[in-house]
Amino acid sequence: MKKVTEIVKLATGIQARPAAQFVQIATRFGSEVLLEYKGREVNAKSIMGIMSLAVPSGEEVTITTSGSDEEEAMDQILQFIGSEE
Repeated sequence: MKKVTEIVKLATGIQARPAAQFVQIATRFGSEVLLEYKGREVNAKSIMGIMSLAVPSGEEVTITTSGSDEEEAMDQILQFIGSEE
């Protein structure tokens, strides 16, 4: 299991289109992927879960990956939320 806390640098945060992209990245992997924001943790493969968090830009989130490809999943997710698109 890997657990990393990171600042969201996406200009619009993890809402709407970026939320869908986040879910697409998470679903590429067999590992369990969780996203936590302000004490709420959701399955990162659920668009409704991600949208319900409404994470704005500049906020801190915690990502947890667990499974056979957890390293690669974590790397791809961190790369995505760290970009300033």
